[in-house]
Amino acid sequence: MGNSGFDLTGRIVIVTGGSRGLGRAMSMAFAHAGASVVVASRKADACSAVATEITDLGGTAIGAATHLGRAEAIEALVSTTVERFGGIDVVVNNAANPLGGMLADTTAEAFHAAYDTNVLGPLRLCQASLPHLSSSEHASVINVITVGAFNPGVSLGLYCSAKAALWNLTRTMAKEWGPLGIRVNAIAPGPFDTDMMAPTLNIPEFRQQIVNAAVQHRIAEPEELVGAALLLASDAGSYMTGSCITVDGGTMA
Repeated sequence: MGNSGFDLTGRIVIVTGGSRGLGRAMSMAFAHAGASVVVASRKADACSAVATEITDLGGTAIGAATHLGRAEAIEALVSTTVERFGGIDVVVNNAANPLGGMLADTTAEAFHAAYDTNVLGPLRLCQASLPHLSSSEHASVINVITVGAFNPGVSLGLYCSAKAALWNLTRTMAKEWGPLGIRVNAIAPGPFDTDMMAPTLNIPEFRQQIVNAAVQHRIAEPEELVGAALLLASDAGSYMTGSCITVDGGTMA
């Protein structure tokens, strides 16, 4: 594509939760910018569908069914990526478990389910990718969190606190892996029209509350996250690490 610093030609990108919503939008955009994309999510057919869509448009992608709560699945994802494309340049930790519920009712099982996917999974994937990222000249990790990490909502304590933990890890990763030439940043989305948010958005009064809370008074489409993702993944963001880009229509404001 050759659009100055945003060009991803020759880069190899893993996108978890890549088969729908924000992950699908990022996968499509990375491929359009020239990257070879590994679309990872739990359902093999959903991964393959997005990879085929990218390939049909002239891009390069494969699907890789991956359960981020399982260490062996994460190792397999990294192995598959390296065997197919020869390395890893960018890791996008987008997969999430949006488990809700009041804290008074929270079980240990629910806690572990939330933290295994939202915190431990991204850490394990970064650990497994580290040897390949450290040998890349364009290494970047993008951890997708949420504005709820800074302003948690009632009944979202598990999800928001796990994402807050991932934000803290993002800054530590940036410090520890900076000497290896790896940039690590986060994106904090606000309200987006995705399958994950559908249960809330389908309730008219909740949808209206969310719309009212944003300065722009609307809910975003997944493609509106793409600009921030391309900035952090590419050389356009070469001096950014340990940062968080908030993409929320002014919700935090």
